Amino acid sequence: MMTTIQGFFYESGAITIFVISWLSLYFILTLWIFIYKFFSIGVSIQREKKSLDRIIKNEQKLPNYPIFDVLATNGNTPREMLQIWKNQVLKYSTTGLVVLSIVSSTAPFIGLFGTVIEILNAFGRLGTGGQVSFDVIAPVISKALIATAAGILTAIPAYSFFLLLKRKTYDLSVYIQMQIDVILSKNIENK
Repeated sequence: MMTTIQGFFYESGAITIFVISWLSLYFILTLWIFIYKFFSIGVSIQREKKSLDRIIKNEQKLPNYPIFDVLATNGNTPREMLQIWKNQVLKYSTTGLVVLSIVSSTAPFIGLFGTVIEILNAFGRLGTGGQVSFDVIAPVISKALIATAAGILTAIPAYSFFLLLKRKTYDLSVYIQMQIDVILSKNIENK
């Protein structure tokens, strides 16, 4: 297996190696963003779920965020401050999702670019050799298609991870909105 991989890189052109390297970096970045965001958004969801329960039970008036420290002594919480808090939390939780979207949409094209360049180089070399048969062309084309496969293999997890994190962010926004609704309804009751 290792000799096959070494042989592939030895026989490939600079563009193909560049494309495979680029896609490898994309794949590592995708995994890193997913793992980090999956756990950080999960922690945020648990925190907001607890906060919602405590607000409903009247154990606390506001979520535990620095933005509310000044308002803790005041009776009512302005709707605008709650909206600012929601936007801050959602901005933080969605950071990195754009990268996953970019990777999922560009990786197949990067792989295809590597394949096209490799096939062009192969046909250029085969054209100078004179006699060309299917036995000669098939291995060259199959080797060239590895870049396309790598692009697709990079794009599928990136898109899947993007959708999973987008759903977790939606769940987080629901818990935040429920807190806002409870706080505002209590503000109305206290008037």
